[in-house]
Amino acid sequence: MTAAPSLAEFRAASESLADVISHTPTELSRALSDTLGAPVLLKMENLQRTGSFKIRGATYRLAQLTAEERKRGVVAASAGNHAQGVALAAQSLGIAATIFMPLGVPVPKLLATRGYGAEVVLEGDTVATSLRLAAEFAERTGAVLIHPFDHRDVVIGQGTLGLEIIDDIPDVDTVVMGIGGGGLIAGVAAAIKQAAAEAGRTVRVIGVQSERAAAMPPSLAAGHPIEIQTQPTIADGILVAEPGGVPFEIIRDLVDDVVTVSEDDIARAILVLLEHAKVVVEPAGAVGVAAILAGKITAAGPTVPVLSGGNIDPMLLQRVVAHGLAASGRYATVRIPLPDRPGQLAKVSEILAQVGANVMEVLHTRHGHGLQISEMILQLSIETRGPEHTQMAFDALRAAGYEPSVMPD
Repeated sequence: MTAAPSLAEFRAASESLADVISHTPTELSRALSDTLGAPVLLKMENLQRTGSFKIRGATYRLAQLTAEERKRGVVAASAGNHAQGVALAAQSLGIAATIFMPLGVPVPKLLATRGYGAEVVLEGDTVATSLRLAAEFAERTGAVLIHPFDHRDVVIGQGTLGLEIIDDIPDVDTVVMGIGGGGLIAGVAAAIKQAAAEAGRTVRVIGVQSERAAAMPPSLAAGHPIEIQTQPTIADGILVAEPGGVPFEIIRDLVDDVVTVSEDDIARAILVLLEHAKVVVEPAGAVGVAAILAGKITAAGPTVPVLSGGNIDPMLLQRVVAHGLAASGRYATVRIPLPDRPGQLAKVSEILAQVGANVMEVLHTRHGHGLQISEMILQLSIETRGPEHTQMAFDALRAAGYEPSVMPD
């Protein structure tokens, strides 16, 4: 059995990391507070060096290496955040680092990892393949393999985030964050619950997983880590098929609940954070907010969702925003059969303009869709203020004799 690290270990780690990491801010969100019915304060770890919490665990893990191990260098595998964390930690400690990254990794993450001085090896189609190659490299060269979550030192480093939360918000009631392999939530739960107990208080810790990669609920039910068949998810930062053994035992004992969220929930959360908090957060970093918006979290006191990272590819962000608008009922693609007569596009546009709907894209075709010679199809992408406004636009079109239908997102 893995004993949770002590409060003294977390505090010592926090002191040792002070020159490397940033004490990230915690900001009140009025919009989310109104949704939850309790104060919601965002822990903005997306503003951390390298753009995520991973630098905490990576730096502390590398700092514990012996002089002989440092000479051998380190190796890791990652598609993004862990890679950057290990690369920067190795650079700051003067340790040679080799990072295996899968082919097709987003260019910004690749360039950032190289920019921190690591040697990057692009090989394999998945992170699992990269991790296997990294393990083979460690065996072949003697380099120390730095696992992204399944190591006690990594858990201790990540747990320093919990100390910052309770230092900034002594009356915190609930902390919510994503779970991938489990290193972050295990460390935060152990640190914050011990610090709260020392002050005679309790704090709830709730984990969130994508419903397409939710290995923790069945693992908790079985009492040991279970490997599941995952599905693709935009929250690739928590796309882990099996929890780590070291963090799992801490999570089993200390985490109060684990909930899941959908792709639509995550996209909506990213959009809300952009619009209301003015922050850019990657999908895995937004799942705590997604759980609040989806009604999966109840709390009576100050609640802190951890925005664990902000490293989102701009092209993905563009798609996620569009998806988030659709999930919020503010963006819809409408298909309208029309008679093939001049002026139909103008009439439809005028109807939408009168109700204040904004036309974003237009496809006007006479071909396909099983159309007769005298028919055509108008496909419009429209932006509205929300579901009620969208319904108003549809009602106006129907009142004018048209038959609009919503196309799947």
